[in-house]
Amino acid sequence: MNAALRAERIACQMRNLVCLAAPEKRGGYLMEAADAQGIAICQDEDLISITLPGLLPKRKQHVNAAFLHEPLNYALQNYLTVHSLPLYRECVVCFSQIYDRNGPFDRIRDYDNLEFKQLLDTIASYIMVDDSGLYCDSYHTTELGDTDHTVIYVMGKSRFPQWLKGRKNEIETISEIS
Repeated sequence: MNAALRAERIACQMRNLVCLAAPEKRGGYLMEAADAQGIAICQDEDLISITLPGLLPKRKQHVNAAFLHEPLNYALQNYLTVHSLPLYRECVVCFSQIYDRNGPFDRIRDYDNLEFKQLLDTIASYIMVDDSGLYCDSYHTTELGDTDHTVIYVMGKSRFPQWLKGRKNEIETISEIS
């Protein structure tokens, strides 16, 4: 775990060095970083899904979330050059932590220990009027899948009940483990 955390810090430091050495290439580099990480943005009417590589880092480990935040910012900028995104006045944001079903379950984290705020701020700057609790509800879920990753869904509040009902029918959750 320590080696992985050090690698993330080194990756961020190397990214900063590259961007300092060639600031005019920063945007292109961060887009390539987003592609290399596998950040994906999909849209189905008023439902937006953003897939991030791996699980969100724990807040208490003081891991710089810039390794996700900066490429995500550029991925959203790039997406908007080709697609239009809705501007939500009221929405629901669902953070889905998807754990590899073959991994140990003792690594599943509490939601309040994860680094959500910086990513929500980045996303909100592109598609939300305001991310305060008055306009934006958040929902957190844990699922099982083939790999560790995170998917952030953003949708209008009226779509959420229907989305949640459909989602519960199509996913494998931790509660299904006997």
